[in-house]
Amino acid sequence: MKVVVLCSGRGSNLSALLDAESRGELPDADFRAVLSDQEGAGALEIASKRGIAAITVPVSDFFGDRAGHERAILEALAPFGAELAVLAGFQRVLGRGFLDAFPHGVVNIHPALLPSFPGHMVWSKETAYGVKLAGATVHFVDEGVDSGPIICQGAVPVLETDGPDELSARILKVEHRIFPAAVGWVTSGRVSLSGRTSLLSGFSPGPGEVGACLVWPPLDA
Repeated sequence: MKVVVLCSGRGSNLSALLDAESRGELPDADFRAVLSDQEGAGALEIASKRGIAAITVPVSDFFGDRAGHERAILEALAPFGAELAVLAGFQRVLGRGFLDAFPHGVVNIHPALLPSFPGHMVWSKETAYGVKLAGATVHFVDEGVDSGPIICQGAVPVLETDGPDELSARILKVEHRIFPAAVGWVTSGRVSLSGRTSLLSGFSPGPGEVGACLVWPPLDA
C-alpha cells in the first residue's frame, strides 16, 4: 500500500516506522513521501537520508486559511498516488476534503489513552489530573480532535515521581512500539471497522498483549 507520512516536528515516530520497514516488519507499506507543515522539521532530514521524498508546505503561508493549506498539501502529495496517510506528530486538524482523498483512511498517533486527554499539552494534563495509567493511542482520523475509531493502545503506569517530561519520555517508548504495529495491520488489510469498533483479523496475542488491537507493554516500559 502506498503511504505518505505527515509530520510537524523531529520525526521520532517517523523513524520508528522506517526502522520497522527496514527490519521487514511492514512488508505491505510503501513509503512514498514525508510532508511537513514546518520548514526545517527534523522529519524532513530523516526522510531525505532514507531516500524518501521530503516536502514542505508551510502553514505560515496560509494564515487563517486551513482549507487552502489542506488543498496545497493534497496537491503536493498527488503525484505519489498514496492510499493511506499517516500522521506522525502532525499538529493540524484535518477536514473532510483531506480525509476523503485517502481510500484506506488517515491514521494518527496520540500520546494518551483516548478518549481521555485529546488535543495538546497531554502530559501536563495527565500529571495534574493525577491519573494512575497513561499511554498512547493509534486511531483513524475523523473531523474531530483525536476522536476517530481506535485501532491500538498501549499503556504505562504514572509514577508518583513523574512530571510531564518523565511521563512523555516513557509514553514515547510505547508509541514507538504500537505505531509500526498498527500501520502494519492497516497496510496489510487486516483492520476493518464495525461502527466505531476496529476489528483485527488473524490476531494472536503475544507476550504482554491483551485482546485484539490492544498492546500492553511491560510496566517498566
